[in-house]
Amino acid sequence: MALRYAILGLLLDRPSSGYDLAGRFADVIGAYAWDAKHSQIYPELRRLDQEGLVEVVDRGARRRTTYRCTGEGLTALRAWLMAAPTSTGGVKNEHALRLFLLGVLEPEEALEVLRQTEAGARGKVQDLEAEFAALQERTGSASGGPLGLTVQLGIHSFRATAQWARWASEQLGADADLDRSRADQCGSGSSAG
Repeated sequence: MALRYAILGLLLDRPSSGYDLAGRFADVIGAYAWDAKHSQIYPELRRLDQEGLVEVVDRGARRRTTYRCTGEGLTALRAWLMAAPTSTGGVKNEHALRLFLLGVLEPEEALEVLRQTEAGARGKVQDLEAEFAALQERTGSASGGPLGLTVQLGIHSFRATAQWARWASEQLGADADLDRSRADQCGSGSSAG
């Protein structure tokens, strides 16, 4: 149900086609808040159009249809935003699941996954910072407007992920050092007896 409101919010930022919306989900929102695929976006756009919450502003080549949010859509979005969330906030995050299962790997493999996690998070920070700068320029606002505030949530989230991955790597490294030290002590203790 929240997908429709994410679409309305993105269309308030600027009119877009379903293809454009899918790209924005993948590049901005989907990375840390809400994921949506083409197969979900197009049917939802049709429903929103039928309900009068969006309207077609252009039909281009190859059936490319550009939509914008209507006044009724803005009213529906505002009402949804002011209501208490109905979701518990559960997410499906394969990346987080993989991190949860790191114990299956050898320590060096787990460290490599954590290094990749840190590098990936830092890359996302850079991408989102570029998106934020573009929003600031487009809106003429230091905050980048409402979407800019959301992009900042992503920036802060990915910075925290990078910091966590660095910390987790250090912890794993310290644990490995402790294990080696214990093994050395056990090895030297048994040869002395």
